[in-house]
Amino acid sequence: MNVPAELKYTKEHEWIKIEGNVATIGITDFAQSELGDIVYLDIDSQGDSLSAQEVFGSVEAVKTVSDLYMPVSGEVTEINPALEDNPELINSDPYGEGWLIKVTVSDLAELDSLLSADDYKGIIG
Repeated sequence: MNVPAELKYTKEHEWIKIEGNVATIGITDFAQSELGDIVYLDIDSQGDSLSAQEVFGSVEAVKTVSDLYMPVSGEVTEINPALEDNPELINSDPYGEGWLIKVTVSDLAELDSLLSADDYKGIIG
């Protein structure tokens, strides 16, 4: 299972990459493999300021729908446009082309409460 060391993780299986005060957020390789073939993404939170742990959208796979949770507080500034026509990018490249949203982080201190790659590996076994 691919768990890049440079990212932070949530118990709900989101990953976050920080560049300055901008965060790129997606779901982990483990999450996409558990969901199976992803067929639809419902994210309509662009422009919204959300708190950590708030739902920012959902991902639909063939057999289930799963909520997506904000790892940190901030304003959703971009939704990955490539996923509108190709949601399967989440399955094929969850840490690259399959990213979900970009957020301007309002409190960088919240990053301290996220999991390291090693901590996340401990959760998924």
